[in-house]
Amino acid sequence: MPRFEIDLNPVQHITVDAIGQPGARVFYIQGWRESDPKPVTIIIEKIQLKALADGVDTLFAEIARKNPGQSTPVVQVEAEKMTITPPVDPLFRAGELGLGYDVATKLIIVLAREVIMEGNGPEEAAEARFWCTPAQLRCLADWGRQVIERGRAVCPLCGQLVDPVGHFCPKKNGHKH
Repeated sequence: MPRFEIDLNPVQHITVDAIGQPGARVFYIQGWRESDPKPVTIIIEKIQLKALADGVDTLFAEIARKNPGQSTPVVQVEAEKMTITPPVDPLFRAGELGLGYDVATKLIIVLAREVIMEGNGPEEAAEARFWCTPAQLRCLADWGRQVIERGRAVCPLCGQLVDPVGHFCPKKNGHKH
């Protein structure tokens, strides 16, 4: 039995964001319902955000393949509406994120499951489920990519992240780049 479960079905709003300086940012996914205006905030990793954004593209392609008449939403991302809303009081750190689609309601679920602490079984992990419209999810994925791009630059030679003071690039034989 999970420690607790939260089911935002449907969410009024869902977003992702990062707080802090590049290289030391903390990433979040956040949503709320109209009936409960206090946001549900979960800590995620940058790589989880990238995988989520990529997974949205894959999910929409699969939905379009199985439902030829259903179009993928095109949205305009408005940064002022997508930034995270205080209070930023995370319930847990996500160990895994997942996506699912309910054909009957045409809603997409974003599932966040808590990191399993040593000594606990997977059945004890807390869960948060965010039920979104395709347009909300498309906006989240597009905004998530923008959030990721605001981070540290990637070295064009070696592909490693570059700190604000630079880095020692292995492709330049250890010289600072």
